[in-house]
Amino acid sequence: MLPRIALITGASRGIGAAIARRLANDGFDVALNDLSGQIPALESLQKEISSAGRRTYIHTADVSSASKVEDMVDGTVKTLGGIDVMVANAGILGRISPVTECTEDDWDKIMAVNARGVFLCYKYAAKAMIAQGRGGRIIAASSVVGKQAAGLRSAYSASKFVVRGLTQSAAQELAQYGITVNAYAPGPIDTLMMDPVGLDQAAKEAYLNTEIKKTVIGRLGKPEEIASIVSYLASRESAFTTGQTISVNGGQFFD
Repeated sequence: MLPRIALITGASRGIGAAIARRLANDGFDVALNDLSGQIPALESLQKEISSAGRRTYIHTADVSSASKVEDMVDGTVKTLGGIDVMVANAGILGRISPVTECTEDDWDKIMAVNARGVFLCYKYAAKAMIAQGRGGRIIAASSVVGKQAAGLRSAYSASKFVVRGLTQSAAQELAQYGITVNAYAPGPIDTLMMDPVGLDQAAKEAYLNTEIKKTVIGRLGKPEEIASIVSYLASRESAFTTGQTISVNGGQFFD
């Protein structure tokens, strides 16, 4: 039987860690990525997954760097024996501010991780999958604001629209190799991303309550509920699903 190997970026906590656990439970060996400051969390997750009988590999890297993403994919292939699923999950929210106060530095930092980082993960995972000749699954994190942009989050919203466009384009190019390309678009999920930079405590609580009220279900989503969607997109059963960005937003809005 061919190996089943998944690489997850931003895997140290939240949605990324939930995806890593779920794919390991689905039978994948997993490569875990995050920044070097997250090594203790990555090692804890590695120990948990390894104890369940799956092979693991840690590779710290900044996904905005082409050479580091290429090294990360190469390291996964050499250590685990290939790459069958790429989950480009790493992302940053950045500072919440009006567009008139969004600096070029704010814009560039968000685009570097959320847009260029996903592009680089797509590029180098696709090259490795094509070379292997056994197809694959490429998956990325968009957002509810990548479908319906939000005020005060111009750069973040734009970066998540980029993911949708890139996903649709890559899906058309890579289908001939048996590679599907999809994205997931979370709404408000109970992670540290729901603790935005630049707001005082009262403003954070108001922001959180506003986001919950936008959903028809009336609560925050769980990281495991995103991981379940990724589980499907990573599976053999998803072979006829490509170019899609699947909403998981508690009914915050309807596509």
